[in-house]
Parts: sequence; structure tokens; C-alpha cells
Amino acid sequence: MSEPKVDPRALTVDEAARLLSAAGGQLISVEMIEPDIAAGAPINGDGTLNLAHYAAWLVREMSSRDD
Repeated sequence: MSEPKVDPRALTVDEAARLLSAAGGQLISVEMIEPDIAAGAPINGDGTLNLAHYAAWLVREMSSRDD
């Protein structure tokens, strides 16, 4: 049986952590993402993450630290 498909526009924090870990080759935990959400990372109205919006937010955050 195949695994259910995930929608990168509406990931739970757990799904985002698993997907980012698999894609990046290093462990990304829920505990690493939750502070980003608390710091203002964009979330959908239902509390899910849009992976593209989250990635763009991370890039903005990283570039603002370099200033």
C-alpha cells in the first residue's frame, strides 16, 4: 500500500519536519520548526505550513541576520 500523499502547500509541522529531514539529509525536528512559527513564520489558517512560504520566510530571516 502506498503512503498518503502530502500537499506541500498544507503540511502539518510533523510532515514538514519529516519532509525537510528527508530532502536535506539532516534531522529537522518539530522542536526546530515550532520556534520559527512562534517568531512569525507564515502558517495557513488551519495551522499547516506552506513549504514555499516557509522557505521564503527562512531566507528573509537569514538574510536579515547578515545585515
